[in-house]
Amino acid sequence: MALHKASSFKTGDVAPPAASADSVATVRIELWDLPLRVFHWSLLAAVAAAIVTGEIGGAWIEWHAKAGITIVGLLAFRVVWGLIGPTPARFIAFAPTPGKLLAYVQGRWRGVGHNPLGALSVFALLGLLAFQAGSGLLSNDDISFAGPLAFLIGDEASHAITNWHHQSATVLFVLLGLHVAAILFYTHVKKDKLVRPMVTGWKDVPADLPKPQRARRISLAMAIAVGVGAAYGASGAWVAKDPAPVPPSSTPADKASTDKAPAW
Repeated sequence: MALHKASSFKTGDVAPPAASADSVATVRIELWDLPLRVFHWSLLAAVAAAIVTGEIGGAWIEWHAKAGITIVGLLAFRVVWGLIGPTPARFIAFAPTPGKLLAYVQGRWRGVGHNPLGALSVFALLGLLAFQAGSGLLSNDDISFAGPLAFLIGDEASHAITNWHHQSATVLFVLLGLHVAAILFYTHVKKDKLVRPMVTGWKDVPADLPKPQRARRISLAMAIAVGVGAAYGASGAWVAKDPAPVPPSSTPADKASTDKAPAW
């Protein structure tokens, strides 16, 4: 029975080899970096808030809009992080090509991070969430809600987009259900714990696989800036609002004439 002494690591360092159940040499690496993990759980919270407030409706619809704006900012961050972030976060690193999909089905695929089928789920969810959030910004129900950017298009187009927004919500529920089912399958059937690395960041992987590279701090700053900028743009706060009408009031001249008026 091998005993491993605890030690500390800097972010992105590779931990000492650990013995696995099947005697295959493994190393512990930081698979999912902190910014990606914060994005993942923040997106989960924002999507849950959007679903709940959207179903309740009424006065909660304003919070539904705020959740949608938050999702826009998070997705913008993820796009940038998927281009210049650490290796496992980059889209090109886990893009599900036909060759990778075939290798995975045949049991020949080896890698860290998202497997090809999981990558399909990731791209589908990100794409549909982008559509849902974007269409929500342009929606208008003619009753109590108008998206912050609905003024950019005509009423007819806004009504059509509103309908698409409602219809695609059903597809989103299906994808979310499949996503949860896949996690449960891999956790309980294939004994591949997917949730823990998304919480801690660390995972044991085969020692002969390439180790992920960290991102530079400037990359993180750029991704955050784009995310914040996207959320600001989606909020419509940049649009000049018409000033509220000033209620009529007595002018000094009117007051003077009133003061001089005889009392009857």
